[in-house]
Amino acid sequence: MTRAGLTAERLTLAAAELADEVGFENVTISALARHFGVKDASLYSHVRNARDLRVRVAALALTELADRAAAALAGRAGRDALAAFADAYRNYAKQHPGRYSAAQLELDPQTDTVAADAARRHAELTRAILRGYRLAEPDQTDAVRMLNSTFHGYVSLERAGGFRHHPRPVDDSWARTVDAVDAVLRNWPAPVSAADQKPPG
Repeated sequence: MTRAGLTAERLTLAAAELADEVGFENVTISALARHFGVKDASLYSHVRNARDLRVRVAALALTELADRAAAALAGRAGRDALAAFADAYRNYAKQHPGRYSAAQLELDPQTDTVAADAARRHAELTRAILRGYRLAEPDQTDAVRMLNSTFHGYVSLERAGGFRHHPRPVDDSWARTVDAVDAVLRNWPAPVSAADQKPPG
């Protein structure tokens, strides 16, 4: 591959593919330069530094994930929407493990604007599901955090082999997890008042 063919977009896609192959944490300017058979300096006219490259990969991953989630949610509501969203999330993590890791990168909304916008779009899709359960603030934000924690936790443990010690199929447990989350969302607990929190006596 020639140096003349390099662009920021091409480098970002190659870095995303490299992340899926060797892990997002191993994507560096040097690794990408070796992939293209050029010197490190050749890449700096297209990306500012390693942080810029990583943020670009995160933006790509978040956009792809949001696109998948949006397609999965089309025409669905309630548990069907929740399950479609959850499956899109999990399948993306399984198919693109490096990109999925990139999507977890901590972003600065002031400087990482493209990636931050993609992250906000993904968050809004999550809130669209929750509106189907008639959750208002601050319950909606609490539910967003619960969904993200539950799905990310399951996916991370599955990827790490954390469920291999038991013969129960992980797909069956995943379906029951979605059922459980649906049940919680349909029966969201009322807030506890300050008076209720006071110890007796």
